[in-house]
Amino acid sequence: MGKINVAIVFGGKSAEHEVSLQSAKNIIDAIDREKYDVVLIGVDKDGCWQVNEEDSFLLNEHDPKAISLKKTSSKIAILPGEKQGQVFDYETKEVLPQIDVVFPIIHGTLGEDGSMQGLLRTLNLPFVGVDLLGSAVSMDKDFAKRILRDAGIAVANGLVYKKFEQSNIDFNFVQSKLGLPLFVKPVNQGSSVGVNKVETKAEFDQAIAEAYMYDDKVLIEEAIVGREIECAVLGNDEPIASLPGEILPQTDFYSYESKYIDDSGAVLSAPAELTDEQTEKVQNEAIRVFKTLDCEGMARVDFFMKSDGTLIVNEVNTVPGFTKISMYPRLWGITGLPYPKLIDRLIELAFERHERKQQLKSAVFE
Repeated sequence: MGKINVAIVFGGKSAEHEVSLQSAKNIIDAIDREKYDVVLIGVDKDGCWQVNEEDSFLLNEHDPKAISLKKTSSKIAILPGEKQGQVFDYETKEVLPQIDVVFPIIHGTLGEDGSMQGLLRTLNLPFVGVDLLGSAVSMDKDFAKRILRDAGIAVANGLVYKKFEQSNIDFNFVQSKLGLPLFVKPVNQGSSVGVNKVETKAEFDQAIAEAYMYDDKVLIEEAIVGREIECAVLGNDEPIASLPGEILPQTDFYSYESKYIDDSGAVLSAPAELTDEQTEKVQNEAIRVFKTLDCEGMARVDFFMKSDGTLIVNEVNTVPGFTKISMYPRLWGITGLPYPKLIDRLIELAFERHERKQQLKSAVFE
């Protein structure tokens, strides 16, 4: 049997574009070359898809602020086929090698919100990670909270306002409902993009304006006092959970800068200092959240743990970071699954789900 052709799709028309470039580089460095041939498909900030060369696809790769995708002349298009979609060079019309499986590592908008997953389903290509529905509801913090609450899973109290309701947002009313300080977030973003902690009306108004720059819905949340505990989940029908880790922010909160720019912005403690009972509780609750939101493949579940041990779900990340300091691969590493084996397992799960989907009937009369 020959090598498996893996298309790594990265970059994207997203505020998390630069994070995706870092994630892609680490996956490329870790993937087992005896098993896989890699096709790099970079998506620039305008949404244009292109084929990149491994040895030259990044500019300023060691500077997280200046890192960027190198432009190429090899623009691509994708043609849905009878069995699987085919990729070809837009200019030369040359057909590229058949892709066996896609590893999408575009974080945020159009990569983590079900858009990419819907495209790959339409193309009938196996892909790593959560399917369309789980991606969409997990990315939308509003709907994720509704679903989790309905399942009896604790989430932070909050208020959601759509763009047309912006003029109706009253600081005094919000404060009376949620107290101070508050967190203001775009509903559909990750990596703490557009997130601000506020304590005054002036800060609040500025944070609302910034959040609406990234999404049409804004979430205003109460501040939860507790430890920031994260747990990685892996699997389809029978998911398993890693040992938990803990974020120890050295700044006011775990911001985008703390995650990807400032090396001293946070300390990542893995495994977290928890009792066996607490560890098991986090793992069980992470799997419960994963299943409730219809996740498959992988996700990182982030909690606040209050002083009495109560767990509050903060968010679920269905395309977690794969940078050199990212918690998802790090947590599996300390749990006994090193980076290359983690990639193997994610690809196995992609094929497993795809084969299951192929068994479904697509016509009433055949």
